[in-house]
Amino acid sequence: MNFEVVIGIEIHCELKTKTKMFSGSKVSFDDTPNYNVNEIDLGMPGTLPSLNKKGVQQALKACHIFNMSIDQLLRFDRKCYFYPDLTKGYQITQNDYPIGLNGYIDIDMEDYQKRINIDKVVLEEDTAKLTHFDDYTLIDYNRCGTPLIEIISDASMRSGNEAAKYVSTLRTMLIYADISDAKMEEGSLRCDVNISLRPFGSPKYGIKTEIKNLNSISNIEKAIDFEIGRQSNILLSGQEMVSETRRFDEVTKQTVLMRRKDGVIDYRFHSEPNIIPTKISDDLVINAKNDIPLMPQELLSLYVDKYQLNKVDANIIISDQLLSNYFNEACQLTNNYQQIANWIISEILAYLNKSSKTINEIALQPASLVRMIELNNEGLISSKQLKLIFEISNKDNISDVDQIIKDHNLMMISDEKIILNYINQVIENNPESVLDYQNGKDRALKYLLGQIMKVSQGQVNPQLTNTLLIDVLKKK
Repeated sequence: MNFEVVIGIEIHCELKTKTKMFSGSKVSFDDTPNYNVNEIDLGMPGTLPSLNKKGVQQALKACHIFNMSIDQLLRFDRKCYFYPDLTKGYQITQNDYPIGLNGYIDIDMEDYQKRINIDKVVLEEDTAKLTHFDDYTLIDYNRCGTPLIEIISDASMRSGNEAAKYVSTLRTMLIYADISDAKMEEGSLRCDVNISLRPFGSPKYGIKTEIKNLNSISNIEKAIDFEIGRQSNILLSGQEMVSETRRFDEVTKQTVLMRRKDGVIDYRFHSEPNIIPTKISDDLVINAKNDIPLMPQELLSLYVDKYQLNKVDANIIISDQLLSNYFNEACQLTNNYQQIANWIISEILAYLNKSSKTINEIALQPASLVRMIELNNEGLISSKQLKLIFEISNKDNISDVDQIIKDHNLMMISDEKIILNYINQVIENNPESVLDYQNGKDRALKYLLGQIMKVSQGQVNPQLTNTLLIDVLKKK
């Protein structure tokens, strides 16, 4: 690589509210097109916007989790442009006075940590959704007016991997703080990536390309990696870079030209006259901060320092908030933290991935998982029976572990008399294996133990059975 990569990212994130930013219209993703829209959203004459307090609270929470300074005098501007996705002819946004300034988040790469600065957070309204076809376009105004924050980073990212990690980390934080559902596949979190190349050591930025509306973490990295190669080839061949807006084609895995940037677009920003400057009270700022639960970095410290999980396991659990909530609830009932983590990661996650479910959709409650592990530790059920109980719980939608054990006779047998009966039965039916064991063939012991497990339907205590079997064989 002959060039240094320079990347900045603009993220548009819809806020989790019941109604829109400046009207009482319902916010809903999959309702009938153009059903949740009123005269304010459409900018009809004589209508006035009304500020959504919940939207302001959510934006304040975002400022807190991104370690930003907050402007408590809320002011809005008009961004004027004429396009079908906003019938007013302008978008209500913040140009001169963003609600949040000068923040940061830390990202954990494989072998280093990096701080990414966030220049500003802007509170605004979303636009309508355009669906393009070959010779026509459909407009759904349901999304128009949805509360939105624009999160604008600095240009400190240097690879597709760093950019993907930044968006992934930020997205997880927004979900944990209940600011947004951040579903990229539904468009509630959308990314525009600005990327340029410059010679190493040069203080001057290169000509940037903007990649619009990236809709997945993996596509962010793929689009950037392709663009690095494309721009490198242009510069190395002596050609001049041209500022462009491009999109990522998921089929070809390439960026595709949308339009050239011929000059600076004049949006004719000016103050929004229909929303007077509004003082955000100290109480609203403080309450927004107090409403934030433990965030991923805090949970990572808790899991590693107190629960003694390794960092890999901890990050797997933290990556899904529902999974983390389940784990947290279980850990309030036991100190077998690693065993709980192991079971969640190995068995529960495998089932969830196979069945395309979330952990909230399984019958087995955290208390039930704790009970299963305790019974296993006490030698009352085997590891094989643990898995069988989980299977039955999923199949029959039952969470009561003790009821499952009772109904299916799954309690492990630790009565020595009963075990000895099984041992004697197997020895009597397998004299050749007994002789092999006496002749020093260790495989014979494993075979006999397997036969005992078979005739007992796997219910005997394997450790106790192994000890008793050896004692009996020694006396032969």
